Amino acid sequence: MDLREYMSVRRAYNVVRQSVASSERLTFEEFAILCRLDASEGPMNTSSIAEYQGALRPTMTHRTNHLAGLGLIERAPGERDRRNVVCSISDLGRERVRELCGLTRAKIRSGRSLSRTSPERIEKYVDAMGSFFCNAGDLVLLGLLASEKGELTVMQLVDALGLLQPTVSMSVSALVEDGMLARDAIPRGGRGAAATLTPEGYAVARELEDGIARIVVRRGPRRARRSAAEGDAGTDGTASEA
Repeated sequence: MDLREYMSVRRAYNVVRQSVASSERLTFEEFAILCRLDASEGPMNTSSIAEYQGALRPTMTHRTNHLAGLGLIERAPGERDRRNVVCSISDLGRERVRELCGLTRAKIRSGRSLSRTSPERIEKYVDAMGSFFCNAGDLVLLGLLASEKGELTVMQLVDALGLLQPTVSMSVSALVEDGMLARDAIPRGGRGAAATLTPEGYAVARELEDGIARIVVRRGPRRARRSAAEGDAGTDGTASEA
């Protein structure tokens, strides 16, 4: 997967997430768990899901408890180890996956990577992306790395990332304090100071990009049989898939 694909999906889902009632909002990681369970041939135990996301078990317990509380998954004690809870997606969970994938696909801007793909493909992307954690600060670094200008104001980052302005502002301030970003003085009559990557921030952003490049999105059986002439290497950006 390349950076453009990753940012297209993350931005689109961030926009979708803001439109959902706060009581029903899912983090990207929770959305990815639903996609993984939907694609799974059967239930998965929490340790396997935690390994997939590189998360600690308490974190995974929190995520799966939230999904279960919304009725999107079902949790049951494991047969051999009752401490290792087994999770399976519910019918409501499958409906939510279809809904969120469709909405995410619709929010990818025309001409951007994956703008011509299908909701079914979005599900596979989200499933694969769930194995690579990026917080808001990481997304800010990646947004600047992906920017053609190399500098963006807070409001431009809000637009590029689909995050709320307070979230972006706090992330930028923290990154400036950590030496990852530099901010120019606000020009007279300007709308805001532009943030740029410092050498340290650039190195971290490139490391994140390298991690994204290692994400593999699996083709479905039907997709794999299609010829390259049907668009595998086109604006879908699926040429990097295995």
